[in-house]
Amino acid sequence: MAGMRVTAVLSSVAAILSVAASIGPTAVATAADCPDVEVIFARGRFEPPGIGRIGDAYVGALRAKTPRSVGVYGVNYIADWDIAAGANDMSRHLQYLASNCPNTRLVPGGYSLGAAVTDVVLGATESQFGFTNPLPASVAPHVAAVAVFGNGTRSIFGPVSATNNPLYGPKTIDQCNVDDPICNGIDPSTFVGNWSSHLQDAYIDSGLVDQAAQFTADRLQ
Repeated sequence: MAGMRVTAVLSSVAAILSVAASIGPTAVATAADCPDVEVIFARGRFEPPGIGRIGDAYVGALRAKTPRSVGVYGVNYIADWDIAAGANDMSRHLQYLASNCPNTRLVPGGYSLGAAVTDVVLGATESQFGFTNPLPASVAPHVAAVAVFGNGTRSIFGPVSATNNPLYGPKTIDQCNVDDPICNGIDPSTFVGNWSSHLQDAYIDSGLVDQAAQFTADRLQ
């Protein structure tokens, strides 16, 4: 069942976003310190390296809502179509922190293509289609919350999509802007939809990013 799920995630995102098969190399995650909280965020397609505009807004809002120290890790991937490469890197960093910073509360998430990366990491239990680093169940207790935005797999599996499981579903906020054709579902043969509602400004201005930060802060108590 899990194998069918990750297959559906990758093939469906390919239909919506024309996913390519090439997977680039990723860097080994490292952590100098052990913050109280670490946000591990995968940016959207074609955003420059880092956590992207929504990631920046989310982390800024979270820091304003919690007294805890909040570290940040930008998932290391090309962010063109390479979902599996990003998923491998996110999984590697989560496992590293769970082992080396056991008291750090982990907060994985992503926007658009990065949301699909997050879904694969939290929803796949076996290796396939370039994803070679499944997340052990032992990492789940270290995860405080999951935040995804503009999630293309949402229209396939419903709210919380591939994270709709006992380990991560209750910890997940899956934000989909009004009229966003990516997460609300479109006919990929027509590509008709209000594409501006999928952009970063639409999510930030709508208050959905701030809402996700509050959801996360509430789970850090």
